[in-house]
Amino acid sequence: MHSTEIARVNFSHTRFREGYRAAEVDTFMENIRQALAFWEAGRPGPLTAEVVDKARFAPIKFRAGYDEHQVDNFLDDVIGTLKAYEAAQQR
Repeated sequence: MHSTEIARVNFSHTRFREGYRAAEVDTFMENIRQALAFWEAGRPGPLTAEVVDKARFAPIKFRAGYDEHQVDNFLDDVIGTLKAYEAAQQR
């Protein structure tokens, strides 16, 4: 995963079922983009895999939110990428 890919990520919107607040997810996505850019430049990023794993977003219902499963699956991919960067740094 590369930092430039983050801007192209789109999550499905929910309306009548629970989803995550889009503004919170969008802010976190920007943090992920910045962290990946740091790692790509050879510097440790401000987010770790552990921080991403512990991230929680407020649920929203009956308003447009992001599909929880899509967000969670994407974050799992981010965690894998960050773990790889972190492991390479420790060598």
